[in-house]
Amino acid sequence: MAKFLTLNTHSWMEEEPEQKLADLVQQIVREEYDVICLQEVNQEINSSPAEEVAGYEVAQPLLAIHDDHFAHVLVGELEKVGLTYYWSWAYNHIGYDRYHEGVAILSKEPLEARELLVSDSDDPTDYRRRQVLLAETVVDGQTIQVASVHLSWWNKGFQAEWQRLEQELESSRYPLVLMGDFNNPAGQEGHSHILASPLKLQDSHLVAQEVSGEFTMGGHIDGWEAKTPPLRIDFAFLSNDWKVDRSAVIFDGKSSPIVSDHFGLEVFACLV
Repeated sequence: MAKFLTLNTHSWMEEEPEQKLADLVQQIVREEYDVICLQEVNQEINSSPAEEVAGYEVAQPLLAIHDDHFAHVLVGELEKVGLTYYWSWAYNHIGYDRYHEGVAILSKEPLEARELLVSDSDDPTDYRRRQVLLAETVVDGQTIQVASVHLSWWNKGFQAEWQRLEQELESSRYPLVLMGDFNNPAGQEGHSHILASPLKLQDSHLVAQEVSGEFTMGGHIDGWEAKTPPLRIDFAFLSNDWKVDRSAVIFDGKSSPIVSDHFGLEVFACLV
């Protein structure tokens, strides 16, 4: 049984960030996820480059990993308790005028990673610049294709971004796992667009034998209007190579502590 986790970390922008990092570490130690996809993975623009970066597979050569890079810190904390993860990161854009913001993948097995520019914009000073991090890694003895995704809203760039990602993945010969913040709520146009894709993807929450939780954002967060109701905008989409056993919202203040302005999603699945 493969275990997956996705979380928009909103890293270093939450109150009590060190405690929330510790809560995230504790959950990962508890479940020992095979693959983790993270979004809004930040480092301060002006912080110091790290002298050593363990387990890092370079997907983007333009930026050095800094001491405070969230995924770098997370992997280091996991290593302290005996869990080794290999990881990679793709840079999206400058966030809040102070961060290099991107998406990451952590894997218990070595990975081969690359970035895919999916947005029209290729200007890092433009918040609309979006890259997907793609990685091939191994779970349960088989190579799979993973994507860590943070896409734009419907009619604000999503359709073109999805088309580029879809075209890239159509040639993959491996089972697919796409996880992340899609910024398109369940049941609305973007969600339906993904489910109609020739990639024949399954929404874990719609097909799992066991489903827990409903929403991955509890209301108003950055990028959404103040009156936005709770929505499910973070997903795991899997190709039909997978049978999904469990799809559960976590870090929602119920089953586990809140660690971000998004809740997380864990998925347990096996290849068929």
